[in-house]
Amino acid sequence: MKLRTFYKIYYKHRLEKANHILKFYILLVIPFKYLINLLYLPKIINLDEFDDRFGLNETKDLSKLFDFFNSDKGNKFENQYTHPSKRTSTKIKGHGYSNFYQKHFENLKLNNLNILEIGSYHGNASAALFFYFKNSKFFAADIYPDLFRYKSNRIKNFYVNSSDENSIQENIIDKFSNNFDIIIEDAGHSLKDQIISLFMLFKKLNRKGLFIIEELDFPDTRDDMNLNKEKPTLREILLNFKKNKTLLNSVYIKKNDGNNFLNDVAGIEIYKGNFNEIAIIKKK
Repeated sequence: MKLRTFYKIYYKHRLEKANHILKFYILLVIPFKYLINLLYLPKIINLDEFDDRFGLNETKDLSKLFDFFNSDKGNKFENQYTHPSKRTSTKIKGHGYSNFYQKHFENLKLNNLNILEIGSYHGNASAALFFYFKNSKFFAADIYPDLFRYKSNRIKNFYVNSSDENSIQENIIDKFSNNFDIIIEDAGHSLKDQIISLFMLFKKLNRKGLFIIEELDFPDTRDDMNLNKEKPTLREILLNFKKNKTLLNSVYIKKNDGNNFLNDVAGIEIYKGNFNEIAIIKKK
């Protein structure tokens, strides 16, 4: 974890709201806090050399894998979003998406797939999927790729800012000649991010591929994910399409991207996890 990443995640928002005296104090303590937290940061694990004493290579239970690698996609996980030095072993309730994933992944798990995850963070979900899809390659994208705690010959970790169309274009669409069989969008969850990620990247999805959006309802239920209360949200766009087979107009959907989606989408399923919704979209 770089110092800049540590600052942006844990202190930037505090600094922006602080008075002059508090700003000076925060800037003074950040380097010391950073060094302390480096000691608690999980070590990078080479999954190609992983000691499989827990039988992960044999499990067919995706829920077990999510829970083992501490992914919030599972049922229980340790809070990974606090300072590393403040992290405890106390388990909190996860999103509970495992059954939905397993339903759509079950018949694909032995295939040779290219899987893109946007918003990989520490890489816990990538590590879980690594053992589920034993023959697949993973492309883990995040605005802070230095947080990623795993490595493998089957994993490529890289930078992308999913709030920026140019970043998506340059770091995914232009960068990779191959298309993807599964795309998981689990990044910022804001209204714009969700819409541009789906409609820009749907053309990078292979035939019969799956595009997954987690926390679909965030822009509908959380003010911080839709600061200007814009409409339509991606949830509204998808629900309207399921009902009317048409696209609602959005300033974030380019005409060609919208037409590609209309021509190529095969079906949309929306599920409710423990807290929020997840959309799974299948391509023709």
